[in-house]
Amino acid sequence: MAGKMVQFPTNGGTTSGYLATPASGKGPGVLVIQEWWGLVQHIKNVCDRFAAEGFTALAPDMYHGQTASEPDGAGKLFMALNIAQAEKDLRGAATYLLGRSATKKLGAVGFCMGGQLALYAATLNPSVGACVNFYGIHPNVKPDYSKLTGPVLGLFGEKDQFVNPATAKAVDAAIRSAGRQSEIHIYPNADHAFFNDERADAYNKAAADDAWRRTLTLFRQHLK
Repeated sequence: MAGKMVQFPTNGGTTSGYLATPASGKGPGVLVIQEWWGLVQHIKNVCDRFAAEGFTALAPDMYHGQTASEPDGAGKLFMALNIAQAEKDLRGAATYLLGRSATKKLGAVGFCMGGQLALYAATLNPSVGACVNFYGIHPNVKPDYSKLTGPVLGLFGEKDQFVNPATAKAVDAAIRSAGRQSEIHIYPNADHAFFNDERADAYNKAAADDAWRRTLTLFRQHLK
């Protein structure tokens, strides 16, 4: 069951996003944050997968209509991300999703750039009750971990050159030192973007399947 594009208010402006709803009509809300490529089909498919598992999933378009199909273009969009606008978009998306969620607590999950933005969203919105960070990176996004209100699950690849195991462990330690709950898993033989099943060069089915299972378990436990 495919989702649809929607629009929602963001502090005086409007942002679009992809909304997927379960067959029941309403489930626990999950924010799904894009990779540096933009709001591409892979991210929409992830939303649809959440909907098939009973969640209401919303992926806000952080690039406002722009996407990239090769790394140079993605890198330019990634570095040009307006953090102040991203904050408005994430707050607006959470408010919109709360109105369509079966629970008062939302989940936030993101991939690559989106992993860091999911952490950011979790510090901006007390309604985010659990966060999953898939190999998150963005040099200009600085979440205040003391404002987290729920546990964080970090999922990383041992061979990742963008977010190497040392960096992953440092994020985990920083969250813990802020007095918040964090757990990480570093998958052997997995690279950056190991969850992206549209990238044959990076996809690792064993790691992706386990990470998906852990993500669903966390959200089912904490989104009430």
